[in-house]
Order: sequence, then C-alpha cells, then structure tokens
Amino acid sequence: MKLLSKNTYRLTALLVLLVASVLIIRQQRNTPYQHDTGIIFGTIYNITYQSDRNLKTEIEQELHKVDNSLSTFNKNSVISAVNQNRETSLDEMFVQVFNMAQQVSADTDGDFDITVAPLVNAWGFGFKNNVMPSPHAIDSIMQIVGYKKVSLQDGAVVKSDPRIMLDCSAIAKGYGADVVARCLRDRGIKNFMVEIGGEIVVSGVSEKRIPWAIGVQKPVEDSLAQNTELQTVINITDAAMATSGNYRNFYYRNGRRYAHTINPHTGRPVQHSILSATVVCKDCARADAYATAFMVMGLEKAKKILAKNKDLKAYIIYDDNGKYAVWQSDNL
Repeated sequence: MKLLSKNTYRLTALLVLLVASVLIIRQQRNTPYQHDTGIIFGTIYNITYQSDRNLKTEIEQELHKVDNSLSTFNKNSVISAVNQNRETSLDEMFVQVFNMAQQVSADTDGDFDITVAPLVNAWGFGFKNNVMPSPHAIDSIMQIVGYKKVSLQDGAVVKSDPRIMLDCSAIAKGYGADVVARCLRDRGIKNFMVEIGGEIVVSGVSEKRIPWAIGVQKPVEDSLAQNTELQTVINITDAAMATSGNYRNFYYRNGRRYAHTINPHTGRPVQHSILSATVVCKDCARADAYATAFMVMGLEKAKKILAKNKDLKAYIIYDDNGKYAVWQSDNL
C-alpha cells in the first residue's frame, strides 16, 4: 500500500510537471516577436525580441545614454568634453569602455587604439573632407597618438598632451548592442537579436525556434552598401558577433586604394591581405574591438592573439593572389 502511494505521488508530480511544461511552451509559442528599427550612432539598428509588449522606448533610452557618453558626433557627450579638454564627470559607460579599450590595446600591442582619431580625420574618414595628408603632417600627428599616452586617474582622463583625442567608434557600437541586450535580459526576455550597424548580440532562439542565423557578407567593393551576397552563414546563440572590413569604407586617389582602417604604428591605412574579420565571443564590445585590431595586424598575428584568448572565435576572409580565401578558428 505504501509502495502504491509512493508511485501514485511520483506519477502525479510527473503529470503536474508535464502539464506545466506544456503550458510554458504554449505560452512561449504564443508570445509574439517584436521588431524595432531606427537610427543611432549614425547607423541603423534592428532589434528582434520575444515580448508581449513593445520596448522601443526603453531600448532607445539606453541607446541615447550610450550616445551621450561615447559619440564624438554628439557635441554634448562625455567623450566630446574630454576631447575638448572641458571639465566633465565621467559616467559609468565611458569608464567601462575606456578600460576595455585599454585592455585590448595592451593585448594587441597597440594595434587597437582609441587615440587614432586625428589620423583618421587627416586621411578623410572622420569629420573632415578627403584631403591627402603629407608625410610631415602624419609624423606630426603621430606625436599625439598612442594608447599609453592616456589614462584614468581619480575619475578623470589624463593626457600626456592636451591635443590627444579619443574615438571609440570601433568599440561603441558593440558596447551599445551589449547595453540593449542587458536591457532585454533585465526584463526577462530570453529570445532576441540586437544588431547595430552590423554588430550583433543574440540570445535563445529565433522566431523559427532555431539558433539565430547570421550572415557574413562577401567582401566585394561596395561603397554604397548595395551588395547583399553572403560568404557564409554562422548559426549562433547566446553570443555576440562583430565584423570589421575595408570593402565599403575606402577611396581611390591617383589610382591607389586607401582603406579606412588606420595603422596606429605607421599613421597610414593598413596594407595587407585581410578583407574582413568576424569575431564571436561573449561581449560585443570586445568582439568589435578585436575585429578592428585584426584588420590592423594581419592574419598571422591574429592567429597568435586568438591562440591566447580562447574565448574568441574568428572567421577571416583574405585575398589569396586575387581569390577569396577563408581562415577560421577551430572552435567556431
């Protein structure tokens, strides 16, 4: 009789668990996916998430916090005040991104460097017009470029030269994607994709109930961003992904092609075979920064960086004597 009662209890508990599971699954399937899009950081964002209500207002509030902290195009942002040597209070976002940038810079021997802004501007990819800088001008600007020339001390940015400028554009979009992902998770949302200018964070499953399928574009010269041909599709979940490439941002001068990625060590556009670098890891800001660093350092050094950072995975497209070739991490 006792055995029967125990078995009956177990069967009842199992049935309750089964019914609860069915109800949860049914609720999840009936919960719609929201689709939000807009403009931020001078680029387009697309966010898909499973929720009973639309959260675009909350999402944009978070994005504007990032903009007010890290956008060099926002005259009232924290980073603009730092660049203009105005007295300002550093917010948590600025401090987080600055510290992460410095860590990546140290790990990549300065191939990633947020002080490179004056060089970017001189070559015509920043705030100024296309004006070819002279060798003398480049040498002069190089005196105020270098991640070791800035630091945080007692809650303030300390520069070795007041002319030093910071530009977090190679990490801020990824950080913005992380901020939105955190906003969604804090509201109990498990299934989502956040994409800001090509930098992506995904969690859970898509509307098709499968991992998110993220395309990597074929690096065809496409300054108008009209090409949609894919090189491959990477299926990921609970991860972040960022891609850096020179196949869209470039210009020709006297028959020579100039990439938008500037080498902080030479002061000139990078010249090597990598066409695009895609990095997958936990944090999109980190993926964003390393993808940029790989574009600067080239394939062989990128392999060494990946070997010592086991949490990073990479998919790199490069030019092999006029043909597309691919190298990818074994753990991708």
